[in-house]
Amino acid sequence: MHRHHIGIDVGSASITYAVVDTAAGRPTGPVRKVPTPDPASPVAVAEVLWALVEALSAEPRAPHPEASVGVALPAIIRHGVARSAAHIDDAWIGLDVGRFLTDRLGRAVHVINDADAAGLAEAHYGAGRGEAGRAVTGTVLVITLGAGIGSALIVDGRLVPNLELGHLEIDGAAAEVLASAAARERQGLDWPAYAERLQRYLSHLEFLFSPDLIVVGGGICVDHEQFLPRLRLGTPVVPAGLRDAAGVIGAARHAYLALPPLG
Repeated sequence: MHRHHIGIDVGSASITYAVVDTAAGRPTGPVRKVPTPDPASPVAVAEVLWALVEALSAEPRAPHPEASVGVALPAIIRHGVARSAAHIDDAWIGLDVGRFLTDRLGRAVHVINDADAAGLAEAHYGAGRGEAGRAVTGTVLVITLGAGIGSALIVDGRLVPNLELGHLEIDGAAAEVLASAAARERQGLDWPAYAERLQRYLSHLEFLFSPDLIVVGGGICVDHEQFLPRLRLGTPVVPAGLRDAAGVIGAARHAYLALPPLG
């Protein structure tokens, strides 16, 4: 099995990508970004991904030509098929994304939900890694705060995929409407008021899942000292360690571990 894989994280505004050393859990070079096409249709995104993979494949530290590519997508992914589309074109829904991108890119592609990718990366290489250098034994809940709320549940190092916990109802509304980073900006909440919102949400998750660790990520975590210390939970809550690279690293790990595509 090849240890170097291309990881790509497709976001609503930008596509982040890098070659990742999956043994070390870190990019072998810079993590780069390009704008996400608008509209973000499958064909338009595939054209961008093809160009990125071609460019990385021509660089001196390129992965092996047979190494698969991991793609994180803001969608529920079941057996390679997108079952939703968040902040990308609805044409993704029902598409066998793994097969489609494999055909378009000319090499094996394995696709994963973007929050799941970030969760895998944090559990195995980031804030969810224990003192022994392995994923924490028990239940790790990774929450990403951005335009919405992403979530990943890791149990004894294994991913439980497609938990859309940002849609849980809190105070009569979806949690991501009240407690996402975008909600804080949209409603002009100061840090104490935002921490109170987040407290109600994370307390509910703590009751439902009894996790051993909660990792909070997303761009807002550059200011984690403004709100995480205000939380009062029985579960340890820590900021994510991999920042913007988490989705890329997790996508590459998924490609490394995934079985070859059918057909």
